[in-house]
Amino acid sequence: MILLEFRNKIIEELLIQRFKSAAGGKPEGVDITVADFDGVLFHVSNPDGDKNRIRISISLKFYNDLQQHGADGYLQSVYGDLMIGDVESSYDISLEVSLENLPSNPDELAKKIALLKRNCFASVFEKYFDVQSKGGEKSTAIVHYREQETMYVSAQKDRVTVIFSTIFTDDDDVIIGKVFMQEFKEGRRGSQTAPQVLFSHAEPPQELEGTDALTGANVGYITFVLFPRHFKDPATREKTINLIHTFRDYLHYHIKCSKAYLHSRMRARTTALLKVLNRARPEVKVTEKKTISGRTFRK
Repeated sequence: MILLEFRNKIIEELLIQRFKSAAGGKPEGVDITVADFDGVLFHVSNPDGDKNRIRISISLKFYNDLQQHGADGYLQSVYGDLMIGDVESSYDISLEVSLENLPSNPDELAKKIALLKRNCFASVFEKYFDVQSKGGEKSTAIVHYREQETMYVSAQKDRVTVIFSTIFTDDDDVIIGKVFMQEFKEGRRGSQTAPQVLFSHAEPPQELEGTDALTGANVGYITFVLFPRHFKDPATREKTINLIHTFRDYLHYHIKCSKAYLHSRMRARTTALLKVLNRARPEVKVTEKKTISGRTFRK
């Protein structure tokens, strides 16, 4: 299976190209809007038309939910002076880079900025990983990351539970989704260090009693049970956040790929059967006969 990029490659490559142009003494203008998963929008521009400054803004429909769990403080700790208080209109966070004062390794700066969406999500996970290390609490973070789809994060004494609710638009998606979840369960048998993965259909798990969790035939809930070993050191914590915050997109991407593969196989099989039928069509035999007068006719 393919793991989706957890940073925005378009933003990264765009910034690297603009940094190289500035290093060559020819800064270029930019005004680009980039869409990402979960309805996220980036806007890269030159504030006040100044080609020596690049502003990167991000809009998340669910940023208010993230703010309740320390998103502003976490982003400030990650980006420092790059964050500006004068946020671009209609956006939630703005970063600004001066092309006249680039670091010695500008490619790393481009990668860091391309992780902006990921770091917005990371604020919630970082908070509850720390809460678990202190003994846990009863509160649950609720992030409505898409319309009618929600992420729930809670911390207990011995674990952190992450639950994704997702909407399946087709009945076929539910069946394929169940197959994927079964594969996750089977995969855990081969790796005892993998987190426990649970899947429930139509009804929310017990952990969501008393919340706004939806019910219905096209609603699915995926639960990840993370133990301290999954976030005990910085490197492991980073990897866990990178993988889990893209899980919803990962699941639906592979469901669509599976359907496309099945359709291609069905079309190939249909083409093969048509060839067989064409070969099985009986040939029409044409015979020639002559009359007494010597005339020829075909029968």
